[in-house]
Amino acid sequence: MGLWRRFASMMYEGILLFGVVFLAGYLFDTLTQSRSGLTLRHARQFILFVAIGIYFILCWRARGQTLPMKTWNIRLVDRDGRTPPLSRLVVRYILIWPLPLLYAQAISATSHATGHPAIDLLIVFAPLSLFIWPWFDTDGRFLHDRLLGTRLIDVGARRQTSA
Repeated sequence: MGLWRRFASMMYEGILLFGVVFLAGYLFDTLTQSRSGLTLRHARQFILFVAIGIYFILCWRARGQTLPMKTWNIRLVDRDGRTPPLSRLVVRYILIWPLPLLYAQAISATSHATGHPAIDLLIVFAPLSLFIWPWFDTDGRFLHDRLLGTRLIDVGARRQTSA
């Protein structure tokens, strides 16, 4: 499966995640009576991490797909072609984060070292750092999928052959 389809699905996912983050942030602000995004910042980040995780894990657990994955005929499966167990889905979600976070940290360090704060704008590309590994992987898998024995398959190809 091509990287462009996965990229398109990821961009669509970003639009849906806006809603997830907005709702979780609104609930957090309502319950804590926060008036600023910096109030209880670490608790807010944790809540958003959990909310996004719940969204992904519930979607992957139900059918192996989020709505964007379904739109682009992409499905998450394990080695046997089945939906991975809950424990593997949780670990997959956690393993998605280190590479973009390291990239974001490198951007911040570069901005600080050079004294050019505009470099911080490059942080928007942090999620795309996930696409570096598949260029070198023999099967084109993401690093977290390679580590967990999961893979993204083309569901549309299976439908076409069975028709």
